Amino acid sequence: MTDLRTVRPIAERAVSASAADPPELVVAFLTALLQQFAEDGFVARRIAVRPLGTPPTSLVAALSGETFDPDRHPARTEVKAVT
Repeated sequence: MTDLRTVRPIAERAVSASAADPPELVVAFLTALLQQFAEDGFVARRIAVRPLGTPPTSLVAALSGETFDPDRHPARTEVKAVT
């Protein structure tokens, strides 16, 4: 991805995820974050997560960041999937 120190928290987005159990929820959440980047180039600098349920099987998260700009954000390893 990129060096987060170069990402400004100028835009906000909300994402949600759900799964059958907490380990699958982590994968679903990371997939939702990756989808934000793949579809819109959005890179989150700050993430506030609110788990729902006991044990948590869903969550909502507030993201703060901006669209990836190759002139300002150094490209690092490309993440293609969450496994």
